[in-house]
Amino acid sequence: MSIALHRNLGLDLVRATEAAALEAGRWMGVGKPEQSDQYATIAMHNAICNLQIDCRVVIGEEDHEDFDSPLSSSVQIGTGTGPEIDLVVDAVDGRDLLAQGRSGAISVAAFGPRGSMWSPAPAHYMEKIVVNRDIASSLVEECMDAPIAWTLALIAREKGKPVRDLTVFVLQRPRHEDIIQEIRTAGARVMLRTDGDISGALLAAYPEDYVDVMIGTGGALEGIIAACAVKALGGAMLVRLAYTTEAEREEIIDAGHDPDAILNCDKLVTTDQIFFAATGITDGPLLSGVRYRREIGETQSVVLRGENGTRRIINGEHPLR
Repeated sequence: MSIALHRNLGLDLVRATEAAALEAGRWMGVGKPEQSDQYATIAMHNAICNLQIDCRVVIGEEDHEDFDSPLSSSVQIGTGTGPEIDLVVDAVDGRDLLAQGRSGAISVAAFGPRGSMWSPAPAHYMEKIVVNRDIASSLVEECMDAPIAWTLALIAREKGKPVRDLTVFVLQRPRHEDIIQEIRTAGARVMLRTDGDISGALLAAYPEDYVDVMIGTGGALEGIIAACAVKALGGAMLVRLAYTTEAEREEIIDAGHDPDAILNCDKLVTTDQIFFAATGITDGPLLSGVRYRREIGETQSVVLRGENGTRRIINGEHPLR
C-alpha cells in the first residue's frame, strides 16, 4: 500500500467504538442481545458517516437475522472525501455476554488502506490460533493440524514454563469439545467463554500473557478484525476457512478461495498501515465497561497503530443526551 494514513485516524476510529459502547451499555443484563447489537451498530454507523474518509466495509454484519445492518459488506460510508479506506467492525463482540450482564463484551473496529484487508466471503467461519509476540516466530503452519499437546509443548518451551502453567482461551461450543478435552489431557488450563471471539484473540496477543494461546473455530468477520489487532501488537495468527458441508466448500472454491490453505496475518492484512480500536462495554480483563454517572458516560478504550506498534489506553467522559 502506497497510501499513508493520517495518525489522527486512530482517534476518529475510537470515537466510533465509544459511540457503539455507550449505546450498547444501556442493554447490559436485560436479556436482549439483538436489540443491543442493532442500536450499537446504528450508533457506530452514524459516527463513521461523519468522518472525512472514503470508506468501504470489507466484510460486514449482514448475517443478522433480526435487522438489516447499515454496516453490511461493500457498503460505502464516510463523507466520501479523504483517504480511501477498508473498514471492518463488530459493534458488539460478545452480545450474549452483554445480554447476560457478564464480563468481556467490547465494541471493535479497524481501518486500513483500500485493498489491504482480505475478504473471506462467502465463508462464515475460520479455524484460528493466536499467540503474542514472544513466540510469534515459532508459530508454524504445522500447528493447525498437529495434536494440541504438540502445539502446547512448543508454546511452553518457547515461553520457558511447563505446559501445566499455560492458559488456553477456547469458546465454549459443542464443536470444541474434543479440543477442550485434548487441552485438559495435555495438562494445560482452559479459559472458557460463551462468546467474545475478538476479545479472546486480544487476550492471547497482548504481551502481558493474560492467556498464552487462543485455539478454535470462530467467525470469519471476527477473524479479520482480530488479525488487525494481532498484527499491530506484533503477535502471530494462523487461520483456515471452515465449512460443515460439501456445498459450503464448493461455494468457497467458487469464490476463488482455497479452503485448505493456511493463512497468516500478512495474508489477511497486507499492510502495517492499520488502526484498531476497542471500547469496553462490560468490565473485562482488558478494558473497563461503560459507567453511567448522572449526565456523563465513562468509557475505556484501547487504540493500536500498526505502523509503529503504539498502544494507547483512552479514558473518556461523554455528555449524555
